[in-house]
Amino acid sequence: MNKVFGRYLEEFKVGNVYQHCNVKTITEEDNNAFCLLTMNHHPVHLDKEYAKNQQHGKILVVGTYVLSLAVGLSVPDVSGKAIANLEYEKITHDAPVFLGDTLRAESEILTIRESKNKPDRGIVYIETRAYNQNKIKVLTLRRKILIPKRRK
Repeated sequence: MNKVFGRYLEEFKVGNVYQHCNVKTITEEDNNAFCLLTMNHHPVHLDKEYAKNQQHGKILVVGTYVLSLAVGLSVPDVSGKAIANLEYEKITHDAPVFLGDTLRAESEILTIRESKNKPDRGIVYIETRAYNQNKIKVLTLRRKILIPKRRK
């Protein structure tokens, strides 16, 4: 199997939208493990009885997991060759995510610029959007990624 993982700077074009092929169904175990690892013990994410009496009436998946998942889904297409993620910004939780939701993501290339200091790399600015199984947008984020140029 010779699958391309990530892209070099020259392969990105402003306006391109990558439909990321991986999807993920969120399980209770996923949500619980992420809460445990990040010390987020808010009962709306972990306690069915507590969540039953809150706005959505059921457990709400922790938002930072949704963010991490959206970024992870984009890695093979966008940042697989990255030197570094430089910045995350404008993170919007557009709709709630629940246990059992299946998420997919897409990323749009907003700008591309060469590094001012190092000629072998550049910065790609992208917007990633995550959707649930009902095609409802649940998260939007923008990030800047330091990407190498193809070696000559």
